[in-house]
Formats: sequence, C-alpha cells, structure tokens
Amino acid sequence: MIRPLFHALLVGTLLHVAALSAASLPSNNKTTRNVILIIGDGMDEQQITIARNYLAGASGELILDTMPLRAQVQVLATEDQVNGKPVYVSDSANTATAMATGVVTSRGRIATAAGSNTPLVTLVELADEAGFRSGLVTTASVTDATPAAFAVHMSSRRCEDPDTMVDVSIYGFEIADCSAELKANGGNGSISEQLIASPLDLLLGGGRQRFDATAEGTDISVESLAVDNGFVIVTSPQELLQEEPGERLLGLFAQGNLPVRLQGENGRQAEAPVRSWLNYLNDYLGSAQLPDPMNCEPNPDFDGTPTLAQMTEAALTHLSHDNDKGFFLMVESASIDKQAHERKPCGSIGELAQLEEALGLALRFASRNPHTLVLVTSDHAQAAQLVPDQSLFADYPVPVFTPGRIARIKTPEGSLMAVNYATNDFIMGEHTGAAVPLFSNDEGAGRISPFLQQTDIFRIILEYLDLR
Repeated sequence: MIRPLFHALLVGTLLHVAALSAASLPSNNKTTRNVILIIGDGMDEQQITIARNYLAGASGELILDTMPLRAQVQVLATEDQVNGKPVYVSDSANTATAMATGVVTSRGRIATAAGSNTPLVTLVELADEAGFRSGLVTTASVTDATPAAFAVHMSSRRCEDPDTMVDVSIYGFEIADCSAELKANGGNGSISEQLIASPLDLLLGGGRQRFDATAEGTDISVESLAVDNGFVIVTSPQELLQEEPGERLLGLFAQGNLPVRLQGENGRQAEAPVRSWLNYLNDYLGSAQLPDPMNCEPNPDFDGTPTLAQMTEAALTHLSHDNDKGFFLMVESASIDKQAHERKPCGSIGELAQLEEALGLALRFASRNPHTLVLVTSDHAQAAQLVPDQSLFADYPVPVFTPGRIARIKTPEGSLMAVNYATNDFIMGEHTGAAVPLFSNDEGAGRISPFLQQTDIFRIILEYLDLR
C-alpha cells in the first residue's frame, strides 16, 4: 500500500509539471540557444537508487531514467600547487569550477587556478560577453561553492561575505584567509560582493545573512549595494511569483541554506549499532543491535520556502522573456550533499525529489523551445551507501554489522531500506571519489560520449552556445 507521503510527493510532482500552461512556460520559434545545467550536489548512483526506491519503487523509474542520453563523468582534482599531483576525492568548489571554467583546480578554490589566485574565465562571463542572459538557482546559500564557481573568483569558498575574509575560523581553527582578495588590497572582495558585481541576470536561493554584512569600504550593506547595481530583492515565494520579468532578480529566501522538504522521523538521522560489552572485547562474541526502523516525514521548517521547481519556473520565465539570443541557467539541488554530510537520508531523498520537479519543468520548457540543451549531473559522489538490511552473513553465529552509522527507512513498498555512512567517525561524513552520472535530452546527441571528464561539460556548453 502506498503511504500518503509518497503519494503526495509523486502526485505533486506530476501535477505541478502537467499543470503548466503555454502561458506559464514561454516558447519561441527563433534560433535562440539555451542551456539548463541541473546539478544534484553529491548525487551519485547510490543517492539516485536510494531515492528511486523510495519515490518510485524498486521497479519504478524517475524522470532522470527517461532521459535519452546518459554518460559517466570522471571527477578530477589536484593538489594546490602548479602541476600538482592528482587528488582522488573532490569537493564542490573545485568540481563546480571544472564545469564552469573547463580547468581542473584544487579543493576549496572558486574559479581560480591551483597554486595561485589566477582567475579562470567562467561560463557566466563568457555568456555575458556573447549577449546571453544567465542565472543561478540553488537550495543552498547563493554564496555557496557550486553557484559561486560560475560567477566569482576566490581562493577559498569560505570567504562568503565581507566579515569572513580574514582569518576565517571554525571552533578556533583557522580554515581560510582571503586577505589578498580584499578590495583594499586590490582584490574583488568577498563572494557576495562579487556576485552582485557580476553580469548575472538572476540569482535565487538562500544566504540572506551574507548580504546583511557591510560592504567593504562602505557604510551600506551588500544587499543595499545589490539594489544600487540594479537588482530587485525578493524574500518570499509570493514576491517571487509576483515579480514581473524585465528586472535583475536577487532572491534570498533564508538566512542560510534553504530548509529541506523531508526529514527522518522526529528528526532522526543514521545511528551507530548498539554493541554489547562482550563484542567490544572480541569481534566474534556478544551482540550488536541495529537502530529501529524509521519513517521519512515532512519537515515543518520547509513551510513557506519556495520549492526548487518554483525558483526554476521563475528563472525560465525571467531569462527567456523578450530574449532572442538565449540564456545559460544553472539549477542546483544542494542538500542531497548537505544532508548526506549530516547522515540524513530522508533529507537527501526529498532534495532529489525537488531536483526531479525542476527537471520536469526544464524538459517541458525544452519541448517548447527546441534549441535548449538540458544537462543533469553531479559535482561529486557522497557517503551514502545502500547496504543489506539483513546481512548475507546473518546466519553465521557471530554478530555482523556495519562499522559506520545506519538508517533503516520504511519504504512505501513496505520494505526496509538500509542506508549506511562510514567514511569517517567525525561529526560529518565526507565525499567519495566515484565517477558521477550525466544525463541529457536529445540536444546532447553527438555531443555526449559514454565517458567524459568533468571539464568536458564546460566544453559541451561552450560549443553549444558558440562561446568559443
């Protein structure tokens, strides 16, 4: 029996996409060129399979599964020095930079070269020079690594606003210093300051706190400076829907990252098995008890938050309005990754459902605007791993259990799905180094080969929009 939450998610997705009228999704018959790049942060095959099992069932399919072209993408990173050796596990900053600039760099860098602060030209900058509009949409703070890499140049992703440029610390440990990029030292300032000085036409997501800070060298906030630079600020779904096309748009819908749609029952996350004292003495003795199963449930904090689909629909409307040239749009479902860091599989599932809704809109738009390339990919793999709820070795007379933390999720099909996190024993899990998928609509035919480097995504977009 299908549970109400699953039914609401599935039906809501289908109705939202199907209900779109000709008026709500623009169309044209001109030779405009558009690219919609959708990034599921941390969305590897494990995350997709976990979400598919929950949202569509083990024998079901996602919208992702219906896309005609599919490839695998090798994720690349390097040490933070010129000609550095490969680093086999990446982060969002360097991977987004690879897609945004076509250059492999080191972890934490935003569109700057490894071993230096040399800026790397981004797709947003190239699109602007060629007369294309551009927009970035995310469920994270708009100053987060993935959106920032498409329009900003910074040595560290941590320097998000004017107050986090010098001696950036967490728990007393310095993790970044962007002093060289202060405007007073001849730099371009923080990520938020660079975003509002960029050629972006639209920027939607969270991160209002990053724009409340006083802009360097002024007595006004970064948000006020954004208004001076021609941005209209919106802070609620109602304002977003009411805003007419024709203005530059900055949507800031939360102080930090946007709340996620789903959470574990009563806020639960993956938990470690409970081991008997005897098992601590000897791995083959005693017992180990797995955590109790749990449901996924709606996150009450999500109420009043614009969905990724609503933000994507607004972006498509604004960027395509009275536009004969075309646009580049990046849409990120950010908390597939962020929830995996916190070992919260229900949150990741809800974020992948949001990506599905946004993808449905993008494909509908592309069907009405034939020269629109839709690409869906991930920046890197993540920690979640689908494991047996009952071990294949359960009949052995010894306790067999995961060395990590595990969540046992009750699925709409009436089964239990075990999701494991075991990359470390720190307060947050971390990324893994597997290749990630790439999906494309028919516009990718002849452009998408079965196996790619992440920098090839930049090349494909560059050539499609003729930005060379």
